[in-house]
Amino acid sequence: MSNKRHIISILLQNEVGALSRVAGLFSNRGYNIESLNVAPTEDPTVSRVTLVTTGTEAVLVQIVNQSLKLVDVVNVDDMTRDAHIERELLLLKLKHSSGQTEALKSLVAQASAKVLSDDANCFILELTDSEAHITEFIGKAAQIAQVLEVVRSGALAVLNGTETLRN
Repeated sequence: MSNKRHIISILLQNEVGALSRVAGLFSNRGYNIESLNVAPTEDPTVSRVTLVTTGTEAVLVQIVNQSLKLVDVVNVDDMTRDAHIERELLLLKLKHSSGQTEALKSLVAQASAKVLSDDANCFILELTDSEAHITEFIGKAAQIAQVLEVVRSGALAVLNGTETLRN
């Protein structure tokens, strides 16, 4: 069996220590969390944890089942098993010379990115897209200007259709 990338979404009661118990479940089994996002849902007593990890299908099924046994966990799903929409947010700070401005503006337009700040020698850009496109965009930007800072949210995912993590 081969390791593959999984996006795990967890609905979690907002309780002290709940997030550390979930993260501990992964680390205790030797699995790295590549990205982790936590934010309140439409119900302020429940947060949605979205994490990305790599592992075999069998091990991820076991982790999902173990997560469901944690008292603070409302529900868990491996989003990558079903049709889903996935996005990541990038904030990218670039140092550039005046001769690179037009090339950067062209790249921004092609990628549907936004310029948040365009000081004399520095652009701060925002892009929301798939993980693959974000990585590709950073590579292209690095060929035009000096990358000063990369801030990525990590993957967020939602199931297609009317099905939700709650049902």
